Amino acid sequence: MLDILLPAIVLSGLGFILGLLINFVSKVFHVEEDPSIDEIVDLLPRYNCGACGHPGCKEMAIALLSKENKPADCKPIKKEQIPVIQEYLDNYFKNKKEQANQ
Repeated sequence: MLDILLPAIVLSGLGFILGLLINFVSKVFHVEEDPSIDEIVDLLPRYNCGACGHPGCKEMAIALLSKENKPADCKPIKKEQIPVIQEYLDNYFKNKKEQANQ
């Protein structure tokens, strides 16, 4: 009976300890991400096609926020969506500039 219970107890204890370790490490090394990235990704078509030269829409959103690309660089985007994204970016940069001046 002990031959069956001992490995189960050891593995359960090891799993519990490793779970605590993963939880601790995730809190210590947590990186805060700009919520604007997710908002821009929601405005993009989210095909993750790579036609813009980036591996996915999230990377394209990061490039838009760093002014490396413009919304028209996204190939599958609908034409009526381009001004919406550009307006969002204009407001984003205007707010950033105002925050920097304060």
